[in-house]
Amino acid sequence: MTGWDEWEPYAAVLLAGGRSSRLDGVDKSGIELGGRTMLAWALDAVVDATEVVVVGDPVRTERPVTFVREDPRFGGPVAALLTGVDALLAPRAYVGVVAVDMPFLRPRTLSRLRQAAFGHDGAVLTGPDGRRQLALVLSAARLTEVRPDHEGQHGMSLRRLLTDLKLVEVPSEGDEHRDIDTWTDLKSL
Repeated sequence: MTGWDEWEPYAAVLLAGGRSSRLDGVDKSGIELGGRTMLAWALDAVVDATEVVVVGDPVRTERPVTFVREDPRFGGPVAALLTGVDALLAPRAYVGVVAVDMPFLRPRTLSRLRQAAFGHDGAVLTGPDGRRQLALVLSAARLTEVRPDHEGQHGMSLRRLLTDLKLVEVPSEGDEHRDIDTWTDLKSL
């Protein structure tokens, strides 16, 4: 194959288990925007994924997903990501990783990330300011190569985990890069 096959199956891990300390501990995945929860928006973004693991507390969803909690609980994004990858039933060459607090991601966003990731270590969405966002597609093989031991995952930053990976940066279109970290972020939508 010479390029990305848009039908190539990929799996997705949705990160939904953080403390939400800047939102007074409110579960971000349950916050409603436009009559739908943040989790529902995130699931829509990965509609093309053959399998979805949500790292967070189980709730009812319209789509079948696997729910898991990171180990250790509240161990940070690396522990959550790796717990989610470990919970996948079928290995895939690429894994989409999405934070549940990014309601403007769309299937097209993930498609662009998948196309950019093909043949590379992965791809990451960047905002207009050049900052990397928590919307990525990663090579499962390369992720395995840089994976720390279990104890090393707790509190590890995602930036540190991905340091040795060469990620293609994919500029955001419109508001794709926006996330909801605070009540002010939510009110500004």
